[in-house]
Amino acid sequence: MNIDGHIVLPDRIMPGSLAFGSLIGGVTPGSGVPERYILPGFIDGHVHGGDGADTMDGPDAIRHMARFHMAHGTTTLLPTTITAPWDDVMAALHAVAAVMREGGGAGPDIAGAHLEGPFISPHRLGAQPPFALLPTPARVEAAISTGAVRVVTLAPEIEHADSAIDRFVQAGIRVSIGHTLADHDQTERTLCRVCGAGGSLGGTHLFNAMPGITARAPGPATALMCSDAACAEMVFDTHHVHPALFRLAHRMMGGRLVFVTDAMRAAGAGDGPSELGGQAVMVADGVARLPDGTLAGSVLTLDVALRNAVAAGASLPQAAGLVSTHAARWLGLHDRGALLPGRRADFVVMGRDLDVREVWVGGVRRA
Repeated sequence: MNIDGHIVLPDRIMPGSLAFGSLIGGVTPGSGVPERYILPGFIDGHVHGGDGADTMDGPDAIRHMARFHMAHGTTTLLPTTITAPWDDVMAALHAVAAVMREGGGAGPDIAGAHLEGPFISPHRLGAQPPFALLPTPARVEAAISTGAVRVVTLAPEIEHADSAIDRFVQAGIRVSIGHTLADHDQTERTLCRVCGAGGSLGGTHLFNAMPGITARAPGPATALMCSDAACAEMVFDTHHVHPALFRLAHRMMGGRLVFVTDAMRAAGAGDGPSELGGQAVMVADGVARLPDGTLAGSVLTLDVALRNAVAAGASLPQAAGLVSTHAARWLGLHDRGALLPGRRADFVVMGRDLDVREVWVGGVRRA
């Protein structure tokens, strides 16, 4: 098959035709189709829910929220847990594993789970419920045994963190620092530990749920941005992170900065009451907060994040990298994330205003 348009490549936009089956065959120059852009499918490595469904609700809910995000251009996602009683966390991981085995139906690819909690600091919960647990060897082995975990968020200062990091890295799981009180030096030590073992270190929602940057306390965000190896997520709904800080992080990190949604079940529902991990949430003017005012995840979708990046000064190829190519690299998904020959035919067709018109997964139109 072929589709014509303005094809968004890693370094440029080229009018032409994209040839594909289940994989991309190639790109040939041409006149293109006015006001139609073809971008690599979006990859969301941190998403709790959407359209009323949540990862913690089981396999059917995972498929439902995945289809919701697919309609906004997401062709690969990692259903993300929340800090909860251990049995509930394990049930969610088994649910993700079941969807991976059985398939997501007519939805995006489920490439694993993001275990965000419970191995976090009880003193930096953010909007996570108060069920933080230590990453004991037994819990770490139980999580790994599900076969679902691709990324784990972990506070490196808590007890058992070092041994847990070593074991997760050994199992090929990405470790991401988040919901933490770790300072700059501890973050650097963790980076050395992970990279020295051949692993990949990330930062969970950069600037959020971690110490800030001050003159004499540069914090974990500085260590992550200054590293040549670490990646970091960003929730760029312009509420979690100011556009100026996005520009700073993007300038420093380039291809190591990864957009995620951190979306909750309220995504797509508009303003009004919702919940996150059993906690009451109110969405007002597109911002989700707990009763005490704490930001509670987001109602973001990756097409909106892409438009926000362009509005903040990124080029369209740069914005496409933020919602796709960089995540593929961070997550080890080397078969997708760019419109290059031999990659999966996961792509999004967008209009002049960067609205989603079509979504293709593995060469099959899904939305």
